[in-house]
Amino acid sequence: MMTESQLQEFRTMLKERFCDLREEIRLELLDSDDQHFIDLAGQVHDLEEESVADLLVDLNLAMINKHVEEIREIDQALMRIANDEYGVCIDCQGEIEVERLQAYLTAKRCAPCQKAWEHGHAGQDRSSL
Repeated sequence: MMTESQLQEFRTMLKERFCDLREEIRLELLDSDDQHFIDLAGQVHDLEEESVADLLVDLNLAMINKHVEEIREIDQALMRIANDEYGVCIDCQGEIEVERLQAYLTAKRCAPCQKAWEHGHAGQDRSSL
């Protein structure tokens, strides 16, 4: 399984990316002429790193939809870490290596199981990595 230091490093990476996304969103909102968006930019700036899910409630706006999926993935990854279920393959219960987790924040399968799953579901939706 992942060591405590690997898990802490991964958690830090997720939170840093959330902060970067939050700043990107804030700047996009400030670029608008809409006062509601400008007011919302101030609220986004004041959020704590742990408020990822709260951000989704107010940010269901077309102008920032491109960020919403990544925010959801970060939130899911942080929740799995908090629930101590991170890095365990749903198929074989083996460890999902750190490199795969960093590439796919919400990875549910180890690399061998993912390849087997893709082989069995060739041509279908790949959203359940």
